Amino acid sequence: MTTLDGQPSAASAWADKYRGATVEDLDPPQALSTNPHEPIAHALMVAFERDYTHLTVVSSENRALLGYLSIPRLKQMLKEGKVTESDNVKNAMLKFRRGKVYKVITMDTPLEELEAFFEGGEDGLGKQDFAVVTDYTRRFVLGVATRADLEEFVKRRPA
Repeated sequence: MTTLDGQPSAASAWADKYRGATVEDLDPPQALSTNPHEPIAHALMVAFERDYTHLTVVSSENRALLGYLSIPRLKQMLKEGKVTESDNVKNAMLKFRRGKVYKVITMDTPLEELEAFFEGGEDGLGKQDFAVVTDYTRRFVLGVATRADLEEFVKRRPA
């Protein structure tokens, strides 16, 4: 595909870069989840042990996805005294808003769609640092994909 001025379109550049690869090809790590009632100190320890920058927050009753913890944001909140390590995760988590339409990212999502999602893409959500990978019904969190995962995939993929 080309644009009106004869230049390759972003979609064709992405297709050339990823050559049909999907999120599954990234081999995303399993999502690391916590619940809203866990102490922040525990969530930090778990994240640091596995070198994760984001944790999903799920309901302890039904495992429903409620939101996420951004570890860099959490560190800043701790530094500013907005939360303490003994506070519950719910005091620091970023909540997913009910009723809002979200881009569903599954293991079958093409990598060019994932890149578009990270760039703010067609949904107009703004730039994103990570994506929660779910099943098609969004009932189960399967993993988390980050911009860094996508960049690493392109680096290790032969030209």
